[in-house]
Amino acid sequence: MHDKPLSKFTGRLVRRRPGVSRPAPERVGPDTYGLDEDKTLRFAADRLGPEEEQRLAEEVAEILPLGWSLSPRAKERLYTVSSHLGGEPQLLDWLDRHPGLPRLTARLTAMTGNLDRYSDDPSVVEAVRAARAGGALPAELEELLPPQTDEETLSDLAYRIDSLLFERRTGDAARLALTAADWLRTAARQAPSRSPMLDEMAEFMAHLHEDVRQAGAAV
Repeated sequence: MHDKPLSKFTGRLVRRRPGVSRPAPERVGPDTYGLDEDKTLRFAADRLGPEEEQRLAEEVAEILPLGWSLSPRAKERLYTVSSHLGGEPQLLDWLDRHPGLPRLTARLTAMTGNLDRYSDDPSVVEAVRAARAGGALPAELEELLPPQTDEETLSDLAYRIDSLLFERRTGDAARLALTAADWLRTAARQAPSRSPMLDEMAEFMAHLHEDVRQAGAAV
């Protein structure tokens, strides 16, 4: 992410809070999704060439949004890749080093994870509430978010992006993320009071907007 590496923000990601993802009943993926076993094992043994590693990164990006809908075998292979890299934050950093779908997926995943984290901060909730009261909410977000602003508002937005990724509507997910990032950056900068989390969110959303735009153009 140009002068601000993705690791600055993925390193702070926390696991989704219970109930955040709220998977819909139809979110049941087929059991055929997975990673190529041979490439996975050779990657874990550091015996994969650049071209094959790019393809593996594309496969990981394709299945990462499917989450609990993956078959046990697919989860096991994804865990093998993630463990070899050092964990989930390092997995996103690795995807970000591969152009196309892997990079875009990494940046959108970083956004949704941090939206959940920002939801826990009262100053962020107040800033979002103030921005909505000022009538600054884009029409696209107005149609998606519940009227009431509370600690679930940003998690709802993260869920919408996650859902689009799950449905393989990556372009729509990127467009929603760009709209949300621009609005949240403005909300944070115009908040009635300041806080470290608001300053961080404003910085993150500013860089993320440009980075998602660049990554999306290559997909």
